[in-house]
Amino acid sequence: MSLSSITQNISYIVLLANLILAIGVIFFERRNVGVTWAWLMVLLFLPVVGFPLYLLFGQNLSRLKMYKIKKETEERFRGIIERQRKQFRQHKLVYNDETAAEYDDLIYMNLSSAMSLYTQDNDVRIFTEGTSKFEALLGELETAKHHIHLMYYIVHDDGIGRKLLDCLARKAAEGVAVRFLYDPVGSHRLHSRFFEPLERAGGEVAAFFPSRIPYLNFRVNYRNHRKMAIIDGKVGYIGGINVGDEYLGLVARYGFWRDTHLRLQGSAVKQMQSQFLLDWNLASGRMFEGDPYFPNFTGDGEVGMQIVSSGPDQEMEQIKNGYIRMIHLAKESVWIQTPYFIPDESLLNAIRLAALSGVDVKIMIPAEPDHKMVYWASRSYLGDLLSLGVHCLLYGKGFLHAKALVIDGKAATVGTANFDIRSFKLNFESNAFIFDRGVAEQLKRTFEEDMAFCRELTEEEHLNRPRLHKIRESVTRLLSPIL
Repeated sequence: MSLSSITQNISYIVLLANLILAIGVIFFERRNVGVTWAWLMVLLFLPVVGFPLYLLFGQNLSRLKMYKIKKETEERFRGIIERQRKQFRQHKLVYNDETAAEYDDLIYMNLSSAMSLYTQDNDVRIFTEGTSKFEALLGELETAKHHIHLMYYIVHDDGIGRKLLDCLARKAAEGVAVRFLYDPVGSHRLHSRFFEPLERAGGEVAAFFPSRIPYLNFRVNYRNHRKMAIIDGKVGYIGGINVGDEYLGLVARYGFWRDTHLRLQGSAVKQMQSQFLLDWNLASGRMFEGDPYFPNFTGDGEVGMQIVSSGPDQEMEQIKNGYIRMIHLAKESVWIQTPYFIPDESLLNAIRLAALSGVDVKIMIPAEPDHKMVYWASRSYLGDLLSLGVHCLLYGKGFLHAKALVIDGKAATVGTANFDIRSFKLNFESNAFIFDRGVAEQLKRTFEEDMAFCRELTEEEHLNRPRLHKIRESVTRLLSPIL
C-alpha cells in the first residue's frame, strides 16, 4: 500500500471519528446550544486536532457523582436544609434587616437548588486590595488553635507565597492541623517542592484534578477556581484574591490590582467549611469529617447571607441562576464588576430586561486585558448593550479583578465567579450572597469610588471601531462558549 493511500485512510478514520463524536455531542451530551455549535465547529473544521481537543476540554462531568460524604452526615445536613425550607414556606423567619424580606424567593431558591443555608449572625469586612487582606489573614493565621484550611486557584513561589508558607509551616509545627488545596493548572508555574517545608512540619497538601500523565490531563478544563481560607471553623475569607505578588500590586505588568475579598465571622463559615471538606476529600482521597471542624458557636454580627457553590458536576448553574434572579429583582440599579464579561443568553436577557425597564445598569471591566481573546469577546457583548442605555465602564487605574454584583444598594454577591460561561459551566466556584443594606451600600460606595478611574465606552465609539476590532470581536464571540 502506497504512502498516499495510508494517509488517505488515516484521514478517513479521523473524519469518521470526528463525525461520530459530533453526533454524540448533538444527541447525547444535552449541552447548551451555543456550546454545542462551538464544539461542532471545532470538530468539523479542525478534524485533525478537534478530537484530542474535545477529549481534553469537552468532557461533561455533570453525570458523575464525584463528591462522597458519609450517609449519616448527608442525612443530617439534608434535615437542617428541610427544616429551614419549612420555615420559609410557613413565613416564620424573622429577618435582622427587614429589606432582606424583599429577596425571600431568591434566598429560598439558593436554599433549594444549592443547599445553601441562610444565616444572619455574620460579621463582614470588605477588602478592596491584596495588601490589607493578607495582613489580616496572616495575623489571624498566627492565632489559629485547631486547624487552618486554605484553598486557592493560583499560588506563586514569590514574596507573599513564601511568607504564607512560612507561617503555615510554623503553625503546623505547633500542632495546628494545616491543609492546603491548590489547583495545579492555575498554579502551573509552581514547583512541587514548594510545599515541602509545610509537609515536613506535618501539614497536608493536595492538588485538585492533577495530571496523572505528564503533560496530559483529561480534566484540564475543569478547574477549582475557589479562593477560601478557614481558621478554626469560625473565621473565613472568600473572594477574588489568590496568592501572588501581583495581587499586592507588585507586578509591573498589572500595576495596581483592584479586587474584592471578604472576611466573614459567623455561621456562614460553616458552609464554607463544608465545601472545603468536600473538595479536600475529592482531591486528596483522604476523607475526614467531624464536629471539631464545625464548632458550636453563634457569631456576633447581624448580616444575613448564603454561601452558594456551583461546578461542572452539577446540572444546575446555581451561581448564574442567583445572578439572574438578583437582576430580575432589581428596581433601581444593577452594578456589576468583573474582569471577564461573557454572559450566556439567559444572563444577557436578564440584563437587557433590566435596562429596558429603566433600571440603572452599569458594568465595569478592565481597560487593559490579561487575556486578549476573552477581552475582545467581552467588548462584543458590551457593545450589544450600549443601545439599551447600559453604561459600560473601563477601569484604568490598574487591573480590575473584582467579582461583585450590587442591586439597589440592598443586596449583593461577592465571590470567585466571573460573569462568564467558564465560571458558570466549567469552574468550581463559590460566592457569598449578602442580604444586608449596610454591606450592599458599602460595596456600592466602593463602585462609585472606582468610577473615578474609569472612562465610559460610548455607543458612538463602539460603532466607529476599526474593522480589525470587529473581526476580533466576531471570532472570539463565536468561540466564547468554550473559551
